[in-house]
Amino acid sequence: MMKINCNDTLAVSLHRVLNADLNEHGTVFGGRILELVDGEASVAAMRVTRSTVVTATMDHLQFFQPFHLQDSMCMEAYVTGLGHRSLEIFVKVIGEHLKTGERFVGFSCFITFVIQDPNKSIQYDQIVPQSAEQKAMIAGYETRRKHRKETRKKQTQLINLISTNKPWETQN
Repeated sequence: MMKINCNDTLAVSLHRVLNADLNEHGTVFGGRILELVDGEASVAAMRVTRSTVVTATMDHLQFFQPFHLQDSMCMEAYVTGLGHRSLEIFVKVIGEHLKTGERFVGFSCFITFVIQDPNKSIQYDQIVPQSAEQKAMIAGYETRRKHRKETRKKQTQLINLISTNKPWETQN
């Protein structure tokens, strides 16, 4: 059995909130947060796969508290589940009001990545937590994986109903 410590997958980065990150409400645009966390999570994923990975799903997205100018965003991403060719990454974004030092949970989600090369697979079969948080996140992996599988079946049925016709052409 090949094990990897959760901390060996940990990717951490800081982002200072700038005017270009803000929406019309003066808070960080949600799409900007998603862009940043997807990139952060890919680092954690590649630390396990050592191969090119692609984003398959983002779920359990929670925007808890907004980020403003004069805040920083500390992104932490680590592996919480391993499959044969896919893996789940937990990402959290901790905000810090730079003028006061107050820290807060601003965002979290789980992102599933798949190894792009169909001939490669994940060499590890167990992720070992080093903290209470990691233990809790890893413990929920099988439930989330099962839910994703059920959702994928339903989405496949839905996708089959979606038209690819040009919208200005007559529909039957």
